Amino acid sequence: MPLFAGGLFSIVVMGLWIFCLVDVITTVDGTTRNLPKMGWLFIVLLLPLVGSILWLVAGRPEGSGGGYRQARQSPSRFPEYDRPGRHVAMSPDDDEEFLRKCRERAEQQRRAAKQRQQEDES
Repeated sequence: MPLFAGGLFSIVVMGLWIFCLVDVITTVDGTTRNLPKMGWLFIVLLLPLVGSILWLVAGRPEGSGGGYRQARQSPSRFPEYDRPGRHVAMSPDDDEEFLRKCRERAEQQRRAAKQRQQEDES
C-alpha cells in the first residue's frame, strides 16, 4: 500500500508540474505576478513541486483564467487584426466580384485549353 501511495503521489506531482509548465508557457508576457515569465519558467522547471505551488499561489495572473484562455481573449495580442479596412473573410457566394473573376478565369482557361487542343490536332 505505501508503494502505491508513493506512486500515486508521483503521478499527481508530475501532472501538476506539467499543468504549471504549460500554464507558464502559454501565459501572456507581462501578466505574471512578482517575477517575469522566464523567471517563473525556470522556477517551475527546476523545482517541480515547490515551483508549481509557488506559480499557482504567487505567479499566475489574476482572474485564474490565465494562460491560453486569456491570450485568446486579449484583443491586443494580434493588433494587425484590429486595423480598420482589414479584409474580413466571408462566403464566396456573397462576393459578386470574386465570382465574376472566377468565371472570367475559368473562361480564359477553357479558351487556352481549346486552343492547345486545336494546335495538337494540327
